[in-house]
Amino acid sequence: MTVFVIGATSQIGRFLLPRLEAADVAWIGLSRSATEGDRRWLRGGLPDAMPPMPPVTAILSTGPLDHLATWLTNTRLEGTPHIIATSSMSAESKRESQVPHERELASRLRAAETRLIATCASRGMPWTLFRPTLVYGIGMDQSITPIVRAAIRRRVFPIPAAHGLRQPVHADDIAAAFVAALANARARGKTFPIGGGERLSVAEMFRRARRSAGSATLPAPVPRMALALAANFRPDLRGALERLDSDLIADNTELEAVLDVHPRPFRPDPTTWGGAP
Repeated sequence: MTVFVIGATSQIGRFLLPRLEAADVAWIGLSRSATEGDRRWLRGGLPDAMPPMPPVTAILSTGPLDHLATWLTNTRLEGTPHIIATSSMSAESKRESQVPHERELASRLRAAETRLIATCASRGMPWTLFRPTLVYGIGMDQSITPIVRAAIRRRVFPIPAAHGLRQPVHADDIAAAFVAALANARARGKTFPIGGGERLSVAEMFRRARRSAGSATLPAPVPRMALALAANFRPDLRGALERLDSDLIADNTELEAVLDVHPRPFRPDPTTWGGAP
């Protein structure tokens, strides 16, 4: 079995490649900075700078789903590789957002899912999609890590007065789900929500992030009135702030039953944010 990995240098990809090797699955990675002559890497990027594709058993993508769907639609592949890719729970959680660009993102994700599934169906290619919640791992995310790093610089860590539930999922658990789907025919033709192994309040998630930051910070509770004011004066943050009291969670029941993947609880440490162990 040989698989082609799109997003091999992403946060999920950095856990996926070692898991593939541990499972004795040969891989070819895609990178815009691949070294000429390295037979395990091809230089290119989605959707319009893709190299000629060798025959592979599966294509694993952690990159933008809309770009993947565009490339698949416009490319004739040799054989019928299993397409395994990440979408996002934002396809649903941002569907009714008051922020136009978030609604547009949700719409784009759902359209990409539909297009990918239709393309695979028309060509007899099996497919599996994962919709992760908030992804964390080694400091490459654009959600929690920037908050932690800013708090370390300022020595003050905000703790919002919010009660919505979160279910952050480690990138390595998503990588484990990819590998499990490769060898499981029951994963074909399914979209799996995937969240972490526990649900916790926004405030508790921030408290754990603070304790794991690796540097001393002063906890700074942020009252609800301050959050409301920030939503009015920072349009770029309005969507995230307005969802603080909403539950952004995933049902892992099918994931665990079909793939036997059981994501870990949220237990960050300094390496989670890119720091030293």
